Amino acid sequence: MTVETLMGRQMAEYDPPVRGDPITGERYYSQRWADAEWAHVWTKVWHVGGMAADLLDAGDFLTHNLGRESVVMVKQEDGSVRAFYNACLHRGYRLAWTEIGGAPQLVCGYHGWRYDPDGTLAHVQDPDDFPGGNPCGKHRLTEIRCEQWGGFVWFTMDADAASLRDWLGPQVHDHLAQWGMEKMTRVYAVTSDVPCNWKIVRDNFNESYHLPTLHPEIATVINDRVEDCEFRIYADTGHNMMRMPGLQPSARYPTHQVLDLPLAQALEYWELDPKAYEGNAMAAREAIAQQKRRLGAAKGYAHYEAMGDTEIVDYFHFTLWPNITFTMWPDGVQLLRSEPHPTDPERCIFDHWFMAHAIGDTGVVIGPNGPTPLEPVDRERIVFGEKTLGVVADQDLSVATGQQLGLHSKGFRGGILANQEKRVQFFHEKLNDVCGIHD
Repeated sequence: MTVETLMGRQMAEYDPPVRGDPITGERYYSQRWADAEWAHVWTKVWHVGGMAADLLDAGDFLTHNLGRESVVMVKQEDGSVRAFYNACLHRGYRLAWTEIGGAPQLVCGYHGWRYDPDGTLAHVQDPDDFPGGNPCGKHRLTEIRCEQWGGFVWFTMDADAASLRDWLGPQVHDHLAQWGMEKMTRVYAVTSDVPCNWKIVRDNFNESYHLPTLHPEIATVINDRVEDCEFRIYADTGHNMMRMPGLQPSARYPTHQVLDLPLAQALEYWELDPKAYEGNAMAAREAIAQQKRRLGAAKGYAHYEAMGDTEIVDYFHFTLWPNITFTMWPDGVQLLRSEPHPTDPERCIFDHWFMAHAIGDTGVVIGPNGPTPLEPVDRERIVFGEKTLGVVADQDLSVATGQQLGLHSKGFRGGILANQEKRVQFFHEKLNDVCGIHD
């Protein structure tokens, strides 16, 4: 088994042409763009509603608020999950107010109307005081489409949308399946209202050009040299992928053969002598990959059996159109998501979750914040700037406010992008086409 030392930067099959549309500042702050995105993007795509593992019994539910809309996903007696708009049919009062909950029925806190898990109206106050007679059993909550995959509950507000599998596309669906996300545990989950448009976050995750500036500390264990990375754009779905070699220093620096402590520790963990790689640090990736294949199962990494050779050492960064990023680690996955603010185009809701595989019986996993207990957590809402969103996420969002301000400037004329930022260009051109706006 070998893992290649140099990966093709782009493959023709995944390198569609772009037009070079200007990426104007207005799209990051105008209500015109926000309205078009709601009509043509947010109400049309699939969304992650929550963790399937949080739905254990019939009547258990998840809620997810998106913009001004709210969706409640309810476990059924047969084990399936159904999704409904989170609004009482009586006078529109929101039914579920917690992100995770459970009860035999959804109960409206305003007039006490009750709904069974399948959405059927089951109880009203004064049932005979209605012109058409007792409304119970005659009405159901407005249902929307819902599927489970990858350990998540997904929903879409578009009755005509493709299935989740088709929306993901075969390449992305089958590739992501290697990591076995449905077997992972969510050990970190924070949400914050962030002072920037949701697309600023998307642009950041659609390129790695910022890594040397914002994330210099990763250069000892991730090779971000553009010639060694792989980029794929899936033109039919709008999704994209980037792969960066892991367990290898960045080849963009003349010190790339220097063995620093993090890589030396990884060598020791996989029973290799770091001294053998002093002055030859680039070779550690191949050696550790072989050891992972040889020793992985015995060390508790049973999930490696289903994964490819590069998947067990490298970092894969999938961005699903338009706003979900899965950063795949060999032993876990980050979900990095930006969604529109309910009222302000210059703000967004940012989520950072980390899901991980159990490693033997250690009870600890290595996540974006270092060693983390392997215990399921509920989502925590924090005030931006007062508590960490994760070290790397903090670095990414540290530039958000400045960019939001700068995009208002008359001096910004639409951006000058490097070739490696093509995923940014493609994203905005697809957005132009979907929204029907071409500045």
